[in-house]
Amino acid sequence: MKRDIAPWLVVPIVALVTLPLMSFPTWVTLTVAGAAMGMMIFLMASGLTLVFGLMDVMNFAHGAFITLGAFIAVSVLGRLAGWTGADSIGLNLLALMVAVLAGAIAAGAVGAVFERVIVRRVYHSHLQQILITMGGLIVAAQLVIVVWGAQPLQVPKPVALRGSFLLGGAAIESYRLAAVGLGVVLYAVIHTVLNRTRIGLLVRAGVENREMVEALGFRIQLLFVGVFVAGAALAGVGGVMWGVYQEIVTASIGDEMTVLIFIVIIIGGLGSITGCFQAAVLVGLTTNYVGYLTPKLALGSNIALMVLVLLWRPRGLFPVAKQ
Repeated sequence: MKRDIAPWLVVPIVALVTLPLMSFPTWVTLTVAGAAMGMMIFLMASGLTLVFGLMDVMNFAHGAFITLGAFIAVSVLGRLAGWTGADSIGLNLLALMVAVLAGAIAAGAVGAVFERVIVRRVYHSHLQQILITMGGLIVAAQLVIVVWGAQPLQVPKPVALRGSFLLGGAAIESYRLAAVGLGVVLYAVIHTVLNRTRIGLLVRAGVENREMVEALGFRIQLLFVGVFVAGAALAGVGGVMWGVYQEIVTASIGDEMTVLIFIVIIIGGLGSITGCFQAAVLVGLTTNYVGYLTPKLALGSNIALMVLVLLWRPRGLFPVAKQ
């Protein structure tokens, strides 16, 4: 069967089309910034893509896990001030990785409880899923305020990741580069697990024919719980990275990203990890390019991008059925 390469060309075409419209150093700076933004969006959106694509669960409380990850970053990095303020890139990166791990564990643990108490009751009913997860989101937001307070909190960014360096005349922020690296690594891990391991095979088989897989002796429900926990953990990681990038965290940080996350998973194709990755990068680049060239159009650029993609490919760039 002939492979459809058109979706793979969208990101490079968008990047190359904008090159003549600005100086090369500016283009490099905006491209790296857009890729970094895309990687952080991917981290936040990938969990929802997994949960919806593999479990057919519409979790509108996904933003709560992002918020939790961001506030975990506040607590962890605040306690590791000696590491974040040290003149050592090794200690700085270690502090960030500890925050990322703590955010993933906390969000994953809360996700396990959320799945058991709330989501498990409404499988196979999208309307009930929307209603009950929206309620869960409201409760979660209030619990965050109870624990951390309603005032915005500062997030101490590690010293080595605060500045930027010059690359051929282009200014590259160190933190953005770290975000790109983490996003690429996690995408490779998720893609490998889903497509190259026994667990991934069982999960995908369970989606297609749950009764048959259970008849073979496998506990599909346990695997699906694992998928939900992994999705929540990824949202927590994204929350940590986005919170540190913003350097300020509020109780609405997850809610503010929810619309953008849904735009990404719709553009990429519902349930497609590869599509989510490509769409996140595309959204990040579009936001930065349009924001530089025509700032007044930046706010609606992602909506316009989604409309254009869906007019071309109504099921998104990488529909699951074609993978």
